[in-house]
Amino acid sequence: MKTKFCNGEAGPSPLGLLLGCSPGSGGGGVVLPAAGQPPSPLSHGGPEGKDPAAAGRGGGAVSPASPVPPPPEEEPPLDPRTRRRAYLWCKEFLPGAWRGLREEQLRISPIRGGLSNMLFQCSLPDSIETVADEPRKVLLRLYGAILQMRSCNKGESEQSQKENDLQGAEAMVLESVMFAILAERALGPKLYGIFPQGRLEEFIPSRKLSTEELSLPDVSAEIAEKMAIFHGMKMPFNKEPKWLFGTMEKYLNQVLRIKFTRESKTRKLNKLLSYNLPQEMKNLRAMLEATSSPVVFCHNDCQEGNILLLEGRENSEKQKLMLIDFEYSSYNYRGFDIGNHFCEWMYDYTYEKYPFFKASVLKYPSKKQQVGT
Repeated sequence: MKTKFCNGEAGPSPLGLLLGCSPGSGGGGVVLPAAGQPPSPLSHGGPEGKDPAAAGRGGGAVSPASPVPPPPEEEPPLDPRTRRRAYLWCKEFLPGAWRGLREEQLRISPIRGGLSNMLFQCSLPDSIETVADEPRKVLLRLYGAILQMRSCNKGESEQSQKENDLQGAEAMVLESVMFAILAERALGPKLYGIFPQGRLEEFIPSRKLSTEELSLPDVSAEIAEKMAIFHGMKMPFNKEPKWLFGTMEKYLNQVLRIKFTRESKTRKLNKLLSYNLPQEMKNLRAMLEATSSPVVFCHNDCQEGNILLLEGRENSEKQKLMLIDFEYSSYNYRGFDIGNHFCEWMYDYTYEKYPFFKASVLKYPSKKQQVGT
């Protein structure tokens, strides 16, 4: 997870807010990687920081695709309050051997990478045998920034901030319901427990796909199959395609309120605003509403970081992939989901220098690749 800064001020840790330990409370905390540091492959979270309308954020318990360089410093000790909460949740929600587990026996380690959540791997010690089919490892997800959608505008009104907080809470509830339904239908990781601060999920031995793997014929074919299943689902959510333009309007409103003091930045902003972005948005909405693309339940973020290659099934012809991270999923134009996925073929988010991605239009799929022939 990366710390968010608003106008140069670091916001409180989302975990601190959840556990009641603000920066000045004196308790130990989790040390977060600096802004711009790439997330570890060990996470349900993909390359965060991508615009959700164009790409998105990932997440999943995965095994690294390549050796992970050792951290520069030793991992700091876990906050005892975090460990205590994790222990109580595991003991309460998990069956079998977990019921008799003592707190000092719990193995827990942070999984880095994720703006929206904090992730931990919780596991039984090797000395404890399972009783039945209970898992030996689980993923603990603690909701973070999604609960504190703090605006970076100092002039934001208290009423506007309350609305942001309410939207964050609503988003968390909807995403939790969605995750539970998909888990029940075996279309996502299993759900072992859910509580106001987070949930316990299946820990899936796997790794994320790379951008280059999206174009492999067998991989592309299975992604198409899974996307088709997604599009065929009936979900208890608003059936209007509100997410796409709601997201775009939110960012447009932020852009229209930006003020720069540096003249060079002001010139660039004015050039951008000269395109009359509100009118462009209006034209785009009219064009999409006139298309024949059906409105279906969409993933809205089908990029390589949100597609897991399951361990032990790498050489299988089918059923070797799993879609994860459904925080942007909603009813939307089917064409957006397909087109957004194809756009992901062009982007490499492993680039270590600013702006931390590279794009190549030459990698956009050909017509032959799009139709799978």
